[in-house]
Amino acid sequence: MSAGDRSAAGTGQADGATARRAQRPPAEVRHADELARLRTADTGDRPPGWVLSLQAARRFIVGDEKLGVRRKFVGDASLIDRALVTLATGRGLMLVGEPGTAKSLLSELLAAAVSGDSTLTIQGGAATTEDQIKYSWNYALLVADGPSRKSLVPAPLLRGMAEGRVVRFEEITRCPLEVQDCLLSPLADRVLTLPELPGDDAMVFAQEGFTVIATANTRDRGVNDMSSALKRRFNFETVFPIADFDTELALVAAEAGELLRRSGVSAQPRHDVLEVLVTTFRELRTGQTSDGDVIECLSAGMSTAEAVAVAHAVGLRGWFLRGETGSAADLVSCLAGTAAKDNPDDLARLRRYLEQQISRRHGGQWQEMHAARHLLPG
Repeated sequence: MSAGDRSAAGTGQADGATARRAQRPPAEVRHADELARLRTADTGDRPPGWVLSLQAARRFIVGDEKLGVRRKFVGDASLIDRALVTLATGRGLMLVGEPGTAKSLLSELLAAAVSGDSTLTIQGGAATTEDQIKYSWNYALLVADGPSRKSLVPAPLLRGMAEGRVVRFEEITRCPLEVQDCLLSPLADRVLTLPELPGDDAMVFAQEGFTVIATANTRDRGVNDMSSALKRRFNFETVFPIADFDTELALVAAEAGELLRRSGVSAQPRHDVLEVLVTTFRELRTGQTSDGDVIECLSAGMSTAEAVAVAHAVGLRGWFLRGETGSAADLVSCLAGTAAKDNPDDLARLRRYLEQQISRRHGGQWQEMHAARHLLPG
């Protein structure tokens, strides 16, 4: 079965009742119509194992108005070009950046565009083992029949190599160093050894289209830093926060509106509330107000992704508790869960911001936010 056939088959299956109940279907299901239009109109040359050409893959991520393909990643378009070229060479791609800068989303979109499947995912963490990355065994069959391909349980890396697909490794630096280094041979020699199996079954050679996209959080740097040998197998790209206010506001409005729709809320979030929300997040993230005053930053990640989550919570709170779209007072209540995560001082910094900065702002939502400052716990 070709990569395109696998993609079509996987999408068809996921489009059934199970996908309709999923809280967040994968990118190739959410955007199946767009991918189908891009494949139909794609006349460019495709790298071996790819389901789209580089030009079509780029349009899938940055958008194409003529084909009705919307933009899905807000950021530097040249980053997309470099990432796609890296994947076309077969090298690993490492996306690094602050929390909430859409590294995982970009990884998912790239995998969907290249392989038609973004589900071969490894979630890095302190408890991640090599078995979860490479392969494990069905121990009932192993005891009954001994080591064989039949008793082998492939994990994402083995499947990606055997089927020629992109493997996503989320938060790789949260894994112990010795676990990370199990990628060395697959990325360098393009082979995975299965020493328990005899003869030709002991080697799995990477098929065309296989590569790895990894993500790493800059706040985790130094916890389990990658070895120099593994770093050499990757091209590194940094994903930066959104610089433009209007762009970030539009993104938060669109993403929060979609989340609210999926949560059963028919009303869209209020624009004036979202303006207050995005302004607050940007100021607490950068340590500077729109007037140029220097303020205390929060140590918590006040990212665009967190802003979307808070906007979603504000909409749900207003709609299901009062039948409204949510207000700046709801924003104060929802902000507490974002600010008070690791550092208890963040809550005090947020309270000072509400008391000292918001009191001077004009506008109904700013004044309502200031009046609701007592809703912060503590």
